[in-house]
Amino acid sequence: MTYFIRSAEARDADALAGIYLDCRRAMDYAPLAHDDAAVRAWFAGALLPAGGVWLAEQGGEIAGFAACSELDGQFWLDQLYVAARHQGAGIGHALMQQVLAGRTQSCRLHVFQANAGARRFYEQHGFALLSLGDGQDNEERCPDVLYQWRPDGKE
Repeated sequence: MTYFIRSAEARDADALAGIYLDCRRAMDYAPLAHDDAAVRAWFAGALLPAGGVWLAEQGGEIAGFAACSELDGQFWLDQLYVAARHQGAGIGHALMQQVLAGRTQSCRLHVFQANAGARRFYEQHGFALLSLGDGQDNEERCPDVLYQWRPDGKE
């Protein structure tokens, strides 16, 4: 089945929030810090209006998304989620390619230490471990990992 990548629009907020909530509920090691209504409001009122959100559509259905931002001159991949029924189809890879395409500065991200699949995925895409965190700096209070990708491939 084919899919394509496009910029997310305001009308996509509910579908993207649904993917996020479903994926996060599957992470029994990382409880959600906010209820569904707050998450949906954040997608509609903050994340999408800020820009930097790409989504993948497959068969007319939104299958996954990636959200990026810049903070203090550093580029961040803040979110990358693929709906469970679309995982393993290359959508995460396509979203990562979109995020990193033409990038001349490094990209950083945080991921939960317990998320072994995501950690393998990021490492396969050239992200190197920078540090391990104890979870005190995230809302879920779960140990995390800081990764960095560099366009030159150096660590």
